[in-house]
Amino acid sequence: MPPAIILSTLNAKYIHASLGLRYLLANMDRHGGAGLRERTVLREFTIARPVAEIVAALLAEEPQIIGFGVYIWNVVQTTEVVRRLKQARPTLKIVLGGPEVSYEWSEQEIVRLADHLITGWGDVSFPKLCRALLDGPQPLMKVIPGEQPALAEIALPYAEFSADDLAHRLLYVEASRGCPFKCEFCLSSLDKTAWAFEQERFLAALETLHERGARNFKFVDRTFNLKIDSSLTILQFFLNRLTPDLFLHFEVIPDHLPERLKEMIARFPPGVLQFEVGIQTFNPEVQQAISRRQDNAKTCENLAWLVSHSHAHLHTDLIFGLPGETLASFAAGFDRLYALRPHEIQLGVLKRLRGTPIARHTVAHGMDYDAEPPYTVRQTAVVDAPTVERFTRLARYWDLLANSGRFPQTLPILLAGPSPFNAFLAFADWLWQSTGQTSRLTPEKLLDSLFDYLTGVLGMKKESVRQTLLADYQASGARANPVCLHGLLKDREKPSQRVARTLAQRQDRHGGAG
Repeated sequence: MPPAIILSTLNAKYIHASLGLRYLLANMDRHGGAGLRERTVLREFTIARPVAEIVAALLAEEPQIIGFGVYIWNVVQTTEVVRRLKQARPTLKIVLGGPEVSYEWSEQEIVRLADHLITGWGDVSFPKLCRALLDGPQPLMKVIPGEQPALAEIALPYAEFSADDLAHRLLYVEASRGCPFKCEFCLSSLDKTAWAFEQERFLAALETLHERGARNFKFVDRTFNLKIDSSLTILQFFLNRLTPDLFLHFEVIPDHLPERLKEMIARFPPGVLQFEVGIQTFNPEVQQAISRRQDNAKTCENLAWLVSHSHAHLHTDLIFGLPGETLASFAAGFDRLYALRPHEIQLGVLKRLRGTPIARHTVAHGMDYDAEPPYTVRQTAVVDAPTVERFTRLARYWDLLANSGRFPQTLPILLAGPSPFNAFLAFADWLWQSTGQTSRLTPEKLLDSLFDYLTGVLGMKKESVRQTLLADYQASGARANPVCLHGLLKDREKPSQRVARTLAQRQDRHGGAG
């Protein structure tokens, strides 16, 4: 018997498993009535999958309703999927939900094409809408404000993770929803507060996942260390179940790390904890403009402690293009962060997410954004368009050289001097002029470029640079033969792929939902 309802989305990568759709699936019977869950299936795709294949796969199941989760990373492809579905079967009911269509939806093509839109929370409203579409009375409204129940009224989604999910994908979990902070570039700034799921119920669900073999947990809570008692309980839960294959990802507030939390963090061995730390900017005037509360001195103190006294992997974030942030002030912030030696610095460019209060600065700060997703800032009153493009190239090269982990010995040499940021910017400018590429740059091409820059432009001794690059290249597990290392790799043993594979796995682990 074909399913009546398909829940679908286009994930950025296969490794991502949609938590939102699993919430909907888990709540079909509870809020839509008995029997609705068994008539509903989950079908996930990736944005790399051809649209025609996605449409054919969905139509082959002959559903009556398809609900799509729409996000900034998939709205372009999902719009085309919806268009083709409606062309092929005009009577098929299409229901949309997700952050990309919850705000400023009136002019969106995908909303015009669909039959219904649920804005905000869908846990209760989607099952109710499906029941009405299947059994009547037919809903009168196209756009339905999502009902926000108490968290106790929401069935937890974790039983909906399949054995295949547990074996091959990141498991997204949340101990709380919402955020009390008001950073204007973030959709969570629209929340009134943070709401915590009842801890005993949540830990019981985690225990079941763990018993089923789950070892890879990514917490999507915006502020994991907001309430320290809760943080300690969850960390203790995992300490009690510590195994070499356990991996935990948390997003933490950088200036809130009391001693008892430090003591708990220090008990975890290497390879288990990863903290995503949103710094975004160290500029106090910019912080004030975007309503971001952050004690910069405390943030630096806590990061220094984490680097020195814990085994947590630190993935830190900075955003370029915020209102009032100049290239020079961003450089100062980068240098301050780099000096603390976090394991990764993710360099992002500001995006104007639909519904976020950052829009209020558009006129005063000359903010000009791309009209197409992901709505990246193109210029501001203090940063012109060529500078944004220049920074975007730098960020790409930083990922390839620094965040890849391939050049741990060479990078400090490249960044030596009074300003690591300006040193890397000079290299990025040179690399762009030399190659005209920001993609398809192999590790070998990057290594040869580093050799040419360090020796030819900066005038460093060739043999010293060559030995440093050789050490990095061999440690990375790469197997080709860069020009600058010719003659040095002939007699090496066949290199292990384990190191390179581990790096790739770590990059996937800290990849977001898209």
